Amino acid sequence: MNTNFLTILFSATAFSGIIYFLDLVWWQPNRQRTNPPITKMPKVIEYCRSFFPILLLVFVVRSFIFQPFVVPTQSLEPTVMPKAFIGVNEFAYGLRWPLNNQKILAIGLPKHGDIVLFHDVTVPNKDLVKRVIGLPGDHISYIDKVLYVNGQKAEQTPAGYTTDSNDDLGPVWTVEIKHENFLGVQHDIYVRPDVPAQNFYNLVVPAGEYFMMGDNRDDSEDSRYWGFVPEQNIIGKGWFVILSWNTKIGAVRWDQVFKKL
Repeated sequence: MNTNFLTILFSATAFSGIIYFLDLVWWQPNRQRTNPPITKMPKVIEYCRSFFPILLLVFVVRSFIFQPFVVPTQSLEPTVMPKAFIGVNEFAYGLRWPLNNQKILAIGLPKHGDIVLFHDVTVPNKDLVKRVIGLPGDHISYIDKVLYVNGQKAEQTPAGYTTDSNDDLGPVWTVEIKHENFLGVQHDIYVRPDVPAQNFYNLVVPAGEYFMMGDNRDDSEDSRYWGFVPEQNIIGKGWFVILSWNTKIGAVRWDQVFKKL
């Protein structure tokens, strides 16, 4: 769901709310003053009065509390599989006005290892989900596919091999599974042995911005390619997996359902 959906939802809520208010303070009293009183209200007013409370509740929950999101790609494998349906906590990093993402109440800030939903920095009306690797002021290096943040190494432990692909019909390749301890946040990552390392050294994260990466390290377009993510673009923190469907075998990934992120 992107900004267009929120704009439509806000417009519908505002329109029905205005009609509801005008009827409450003006039109309804006028109907009651007629002789005999008019008991039946126009259909538009009836619909607005019926739907306004529901629309208002949906708008508040969707805009300030909780957002469902479908993970579009395989970039967070094996933590979150492609097309998984996740819940996003929208108040973890502060309340924002949904139409322009302007923060109206500061609550917290992203931390190392958080899985975060944010507006794409290159494509309008598109949202992405990645892991926070660098906070403002951090010095980041990526050497031989190992992360270093402020000189601290993210230790990796081999955990076997599996296969991966970009879609059900495309080519398949081998990936190595590694267990990574990223500054105390422990999770698995994918690394492709056949893809050379793209090293970088001592990259400094600017003030007010964040460095994001996927857990599928050699198959993720992230801050290594399109740069830092401004704090203004951040929507919320990944909360848990609602549902994960394996399209290859047509079954639910039960081990992922309600998995905490």
